[in-house]
Formats: sequence, C-alpha cells, structure tokens
Amino acid sequence: MDAEAGLPVLTVLAVIAAAVATVAIGVYGVRLARTTSDFLVASRSVGPRWNAAAISGEYLSAASFLGVAGLIAKYGADALWYPIGFTAGYLGLLLFVAAPLRRSGAYTVPDFAEFRLASPRLRKLAMVVVAVICVLYLVPQFQGAGLTLDILLGLPSWVGAVAVAAIVIANVVGGGMRSITFVQAFQYWLKLTAVAVPAIALAGWFLGDRDEIGSPAPPTVSERTTVEITTDVVVQVAEPVAVQGTGVVDDAVLDGPVVLDPGTHTLGRGTSLVLESGAAVPVVAGAPAANSDWVSPGWGFGGPHPTYQVYSLIVATFLGTIGLPHVLVRFYTNPDGRAARRTSLVVIGLLGLFYLFPVLLGVFARLYVPQLLITGTSDAAVLLLPASVFSGLAGQLLAALVAAGAIAAFLSTSSGLLVSVAGVISTDVLRGRIRDFRIAAVLAGLVPLALSLAVTTIDLSRTVGMVFAVAASTLCPLLVLGIWWRGLTAPGAAAGLAVGGLTSGLAATVSVVAGVSEDVGGGWPAAMLGYPAAISVPLAFVTMIVVSKCTRSRIPADVARVFTRMHAPERLGMGSDREQGLRPG
Repeated sequence: MDAEAGLPVLTVLAVIAAAVATVAIGVYGVRLARTTSDFLVASRSVGPRWNAAAISGEYLSAASFLGVAGLIAKYGADALWYPIGFTAGYLGLLLFVAAPLRRSGAYTVPDFAEFRLASPRLRKLAMVVVAVICVLYLVPQFQGAGLTLDILLGLPSWVGAVAVAAIVIANVVGGGMRSITFVQAFQYWLKLTAVAVPAIALAGWFLGDRDEIGSPAPPTVSERTTVEITTDVVVQVAEPVAVQGTGVVDDAVLDGPVVLDPGTHTLGRGTSLVLESGAAVPVVAGAPAANSDWVSPGWGFGGPHPTYQVYSLIVATFLGTIGLPHVLVRFYTNPDGRAARRTSLVVIGLLGLFYLFPVLLGVFARLYVPQLLITGTSDAAVLLLPASVFSGLAGQLLAALVAAGAIAAFLSTSSGLLVSVAGVISTDVLRGRIRDFRIAAVLAGLVPLALSLAVTTIDLSRTVGMVFAVAASTLCPLLVLGIWWRGLTAPGAAAGLAVGGLTSGLAATVSVVAGVSEDVGGGWPAAMLGYPAAISVPLAFVTMIVVSKCTRSRIPADVARVFTRMHAPERLGMGSDREQGLRPG
C-alpha cells in the first residue's frame, strides 16, 4: 500500500473509530438516563474530576483544536490572547460565579434569572439569548467538521457537517446530560493526545532542523508548491515574488508566469498558483508578512486599529466564558458549590495543559505549511502539518490521530451546546416533557446545520470569538450583577440583555453570516463590527446598572433570602434545588 493510498485509509479508520467510540459511550450513558434530573443535570451527581474532564472536553471546540494554531500561524504573538483568554475565563468563573450559581439550585440560566429576579418575562428573554448563543456557536462546529473531512478525505464539506450533526443529535436525544458527560470526558483525553503527540514529534523535528522563525524575511516554501485559491482573497507581498499558474490576479487573467510586486494583490476564486522552492509566500492582507514582525506583538488581526482589536478580544474571551450556556449548565451537575469551585480549578489546569500544544503547532505551521497563509484557510494547519513534515507510515499515523481528535472536538462541543439549547426550549417554550426535550434537540440541531451550510466560512476562532462577545455582553453581566449586586432589577437586567445582545449580535450576524466585517466601511466601523466586545460589554453593564437605579421599586422583596442562599455554605442548610425541569412523557 503506497503512502497516498494509506493516508486516506488510516484517516477513515481513525474518524470511524472516534465516531463509534462516541456512540458506544453515549449508549452506555443512555442506560443510566431515566429521570428528569438525569436529562438536564445528570442528577447533580458528577464529581469534580470527572466533571472537569467533561467541561474541558466540551469547551475545547473546533476553535481550540484547529483555529488557535491557524491564527497563531497567521497573526503571531497577538493571537496568543486567544488561548490565554479561553483559559483565563475560568478564573472569573472560579472566583465569582461557580459556587453561587450552583447554590441557587437552578437548572438553566433562564431558571436562574427567574429565581434571582422573580420575573417570568425575564426568563423568556434569557431563554432567547441562550438559544441564539448556542446556535451561533454550533455553526463553526459543523463548518469545522466539513472542513476536516474535505481536507483529509476529499469529501464535500456538507458530508462532515451532516455526519457530526446526526451523531450529536442521536446522543443528546437518547440520554441528555447523563449520556454526554461520559462522552465528553473521554473526548478531552482523546483531543489532548491527538494534539500533543504531533506537537511533540514536530518539536523534535524542529530542534534537529533548526529553522529560523524570527528573521526579517517572509516565510518561504521548501519545495515546489501548488496553491489552490478556493475563495476571493487579498494578499500582501513584502518583496517581489515570481509565480506561475492560471486564474485571475488583480482582475487580470493569469495563464503563465508573473511577478507579484510588493503591495496588495487580489486573487480570484479558482486561481491556481505555483511557487518554486525557496519562494517567499504572500500572506493574507493585514497579517504580519515578515517573521520578525510575526513574533512581535502590536499587529492585531488585520485592519487599521490593532490595539483596539487586541483589547476587545481580551474582554470577549475573559468575560465570555462566564456567559457561555453550555459551560454554565455543567456547574449545575456538581453536588454542591464547593465541588463547583474545585471543578473550575481543575479545568484551568486541564485547559492550560492542552493549549500548550496548539501554540506549538501554530509556530510549526508558519514554518512547514506556509502556503496556507495565501489562501486564508489557516484552520487546516493542524490537519496538514503531520503529513507535510513526516513521510511514510509515521506521517500517516499522526495525520490519522489528528483527524480523530478533530472529530472529537466537533462532537463534544456540539453535544454540550445542544443539551443547553434543548433544555431551555423544552422547559420554556414546550410543555416540559422528556418527549419535548427530544423534539427540541432535533430542531436545535437542524437549524445551525442549515446555517453552517449556507453562510460564509471565516476563521473558526474568529467565529467563536464573536460568540464569546455576545455571551460577554449578555449573560455575563446578568450573572455577575445578579450574584453580587442586590440592586439589580428585572427591568434593568432586561434592558442590559437587550442592549448588549443587539449591539454584539448585530456585529456577529454581519461577521459570521456575511463574512465582511473587515470591508464594511473600513476604519473604525470595520474594527467595531469585527471586535465589538470592548463597546458592547461596558454598554450592557452600564445599562443594567442605570436602569436598575431608576427602577429601585422593582427590587425583589426576598433579595436578602436569595443572597443568603447563594452565598451561605451548604453545611448551613440554607438552600435546596429548585423544582424545575422535564416531566415524564
């Protein structure tokens, strides 16, 4: 069996194995899912270690497994804020939210909103916000699955999206939270192995090869390379580059050799470029072209306001984690508030360990697959690296392992998101029976699947970063102020959710659906659309505070009792779980 034939076979086997293991573990969990509490919060019986692994498996999405490495390869030092923010957000959860949220006894975030502010209308509004966040977050998971199978197996992108959606819906419909808890814990360790082994192998290769990553020169290809342009893209060239190929360059038909002068150039969809060995690689416009610039912070993520972009990203990732529904619902599964805090602490360690390796892979991608910097599809870096560096069976095995980890990333995160949105829809829109939970899960899976097939694909971490901005602008201020400020009122919370949701949601819609945030208006409009958190998050907090001050008469009469329940240790016996959830049927 030759290398070309072996790679698809091993990759197919790895993908099938990951999918079968997911289904098998899910079936085992289904056997234990019998009650209302099993479906929504796994009967609140998940210990800190098991829950931490499940949270980590759920949280490490397509953006973490594929997107982080791709963004680091493209943007360099500034992109390190993605893994830092994704991890540091759990410190905020640990300090401010985890234990009080668990002590509230609520089943979902909308349930907490009603418990804290005694407003059924606010509960409905929070339900809409949760559903929007989960649907937007599911879109890049399905897109990532399509990208993975397209690159590794040559299958149409819709095949991967549909396959992942079908498996996830089946697992969630079968056993709810109880079922996916086992699945996600297993998938964390699979993803860690799948990203760590190639990173360590490439680190050994790099130390022996001693390639230079901080030189003032742009990245170069080490052998004759053909690059296929799958969508219109604007690239920048630092020094003259001789290329040949076919297609459209700067609105002119290309059919043969041409020299790209320093500056920006537009490559049309369907263009095929051939770079000779040692040729400098054009990079996507806005990204650092020289390696010396790439290792230095301050370049941002493309666009005219890099400092604003970086600080807005920090706000979104640090605070967005606090507002992610599929993360929050996991803390309801702990036995008590102390266990919730211990879970957060373990999660920080598990995530910190994981993110070491995508960072390394991003560096190696810049060295060994620089052609991805032309197309803008840097999300494929993790998938293509092993076979690009290692030949023969070693490269095939590493590529197969990465494929299994990628599929696990899509499955685990999608499962948690689907449970979250199905839970709130079934209890707040439908009649609250187990049958309704299953109907909601099917519908909640099909809607983002349709969107993933219809919308423009952009960087996975960029897409997820927009979702973090929405979460940071809505549920984060609701939880932080609801837990720590007695003066919050239902009108104030509703106004903040509306203002934060509309400002960040509009930006997310334009960026994710249209994919044109960098082109709309240019300058500050483009920067604010692409990175809205620095504006929308303070606006949401200020709105909640000001409107609450103006509606002091609406402060719930039992606010003292509610605060005692959230903040008093469990051993004092001040609280109990709320009677809310699914009914048999």
